[in-house]
Amino acid sequence: MEDVLDVYKRPYNPKRPMVCLDETSKQLIGETRIPVTASPGQPARYDYEYKRNGVANLFMIFEPLIGKRRVKVTERRTKIDWAYCVREMVDQIYPDAEQIVLVMDNLNTHNKSSLYEAFEPAEAKRIADKLEIHYTPKHGSWLDMAEIELGILSRQCLSRRIENMEQLEKEALAWEKNRNAKKDKVDWQFTTADARIKLKKLYPSIEA
Repeated sequence: MEDVLDVYKRPYNPKRPMVCLDETSKQLIGETRIPVTASPGQPARYDYEYKRNGVANLFMIFEPLIGKRRVKVTERRTKIDWAYCVREMVDQIYPDAEQIVLVMDNLNTHNKSSLYEAFEPAEAKRIADKLEIHYTPKHGSWLDMAEIELGILSRQCLSRRIENMEQLEKEALAWEKNRNAKKDKVDWQFTTADARIKLKKLYPSIEA
């Protein structure tokens, strides 16, 4: 835990950007009847019946120090999906970075071994060498600022019915562009000193 908090105190370095990564799922919901559109004084109305169109996954790649994020929509959340997301981050989002300081929770897919399942060894090692990984502790995934950003995405963009992957990608991209244009950041206040007091139970006990 203190490891992650120490990372958050580092100054901004474009050659070693500090990036938080997390993911969430979204149930795709279709309408069985045409909704009644909003009118002056009347909100839009939806029928209580709906059809389930499967579940999509959204990766959040968030650089909190400069207020930059990328939302990547995938059909699944597997080791392979994570590996391809990380390669896109390395090659397309931060191609000029010497190394990416990556903060994640310790989900079993969030491992360099996933890269070796997705790519040839030389390619997997090339990507892995670009990563300096820091994991949040067990029961401490909320320390990942990408989780906070996903909460904002859910409230502002995903709290209504979205029918299919195409619509989800369109909505997520529009939200991403708006947030990036404003360079919205997370005002992180939680410190190591706070952790030692408020989260004492998460520290290993030492017997005298």
